Amino acid sequence: MEKGNVMQATDFQAEKAALHFIEADTQRRAELVRIGYSIGHHCEIYSDMSELAAHPPRSGLIIIRDHSETGGIAAVLERLLSLGICLPVVAMDDQPTPSQIVQAIKDGALDFLVLPLEAERLTRTIARVMKEAHDVVVSRERIMLARDRLSSLSAREREVLEALTEGDSNKEIARTLSISPRTVEIHRANMMNKLGARHAVEAVRIKLDAGHESFMRIAEAA
Repeated sequence: MEKGNVMQATDFQAEKAALHFIEADTQRRAELVRIGYSIGHHCEIYSDMSELAAHPPRSGLIIIRDHSETGGIAAVLERLLSLGICLPVVAMDDQPTPSQIVQAIKDGALDFLVLPLEAERLTRTIARVMKEAHDVVVSRERIMLARDRLSSLSAREREVLEALTEGDSNKEIARTLSISPRTVEIHRANMMNKLGARHAVEAVRIKLDAGHESFMRIAEAA
């Protein structure tokens, strides 16, 4: 994760949020900005996620077209987390299907805007989403912190943590990994120290906060 880009939850105090539109079509970008400015919001535009990554925003709301063929909103949120960006996300698309809207919300979008955008609808969405923004930021900051801590673990320490998550005792872990119980204790102590966990339950909670898929990616990269 790129350091220094994490937005703090307290950054959401301003009444007028900055709107960050991610849209490939030039004419559509111009129209989105026109509507955003018409209701009193500062607007930034990006052609794609790579352009946003080059100039990561620290406050406001990200509004992005939902492209299911590139992973949809789930992929967008993963990319944002990798960049240290915790901002709330709203999806948009032309004539989205009900199932597309439901999936985007399940994946983490706080709302779904139907294009062409209407100023009144955008105003209502921003008002509602910004009320939820603080909780969204706190939740995603917790995920990023958990992932950072997990990335510091050695392969063996991750194996011990995985076994603890399954409820295995030190003796059971030793048998599974073909090492001594004393070695398990050493790995466990090192793992707990790196995670900043005071007890096993806290260590397991950090792993759960990071998410199963994230934990597996970290393990595979080791």
